[in-house]
Amino acid sequence: MAVKPALLTSFDHSGLKPENTAIFLDFDGTLAEFAEHPDAVSVPLPTREVLGRLEKSTRGALAIVTGRPIADIDRFLAPLRLPVAGVHGLERRAAGGKRTTATVDRAKFAAMEEKLRAFTLAHPGTMVETKSGSLALHYRRRPELSEACMAAVHEAVDGFKGLHILHGKMVIEVKSGKATKADAVAAFMGETPFCGRVPLFAGDDVTDEDAFREIARTGGISIKIGRGSTVAAFRTGGVAAFRDWLGLLADSFDSRQLTA
Repeated sequence: MAVKPALLTSFDHSGLKPENTAIFLDFDGTLAEFAEHPDAVSVPLPTREVLGRLEKSTRGALAIVTGRPIADIDRFLAPLRLPVAGVHGLERRAAGGKRTTATVDRAKFAAMEEKLRAFTLAHPGTMVETKSGSLALHYRRRPELSEACMAAVHEAVDGFKGLHILHGKMVIEVKSGKATKADAVAAFMGETPFCGRVPLFAGDDVTDEDAFREIARTGGISIKIGRGSTVAAFRTGGVAAFRDWLGLLADSFDSRQLTA
């Protein structure tokens, strides 16, 4: 059930301690502003520096939970190399570096990709993004084609089992299995250095709502970036506002370490 979240500016983060907090962050629409092409996004150096400070102050309890592949996150956040759950949990790199990846039927995805690429050729402005175990049909430059894109995706997956369709902001994604961001957060919380801490998750999209519910179940802190119905406890206006808040959190954590 959706709730009316409180403004993030009303949240007193002074009660959070770096040694007791586990931070989970979505990427697009949370750390990076959206762009017409997925490769055109960027994360400003000051934000990457804030992430580095938070990683240090929490002793590594900072992870990215995203629909992007892990390789994308490493590239956009370089030189940081954080724990990451990629492709909505289909691939995951733990804090110690161990990687797990779901088994994928590549022939099945090749067949679906062929159909979706035929659709994009007939509809300029749309594009297919291929990932490990996932295909994403983007229509940010052609928002009027949302229903046509939906029909194309359903036609592409027709006859195939074991697939899950996700709806995001100007994108429809098909992925193997039913793993969610909530599953990824739960997996991290069962491992060092995340276990036993208060989880904090921030995201902007429909695909983050499962994680918000997992955070609520475990008594954590959930933050919705931007507009839209949500079960998150807090909301902030957009990426820039959230980046600023992360900076304040990093300042608070750093000051606690200096006085400890």
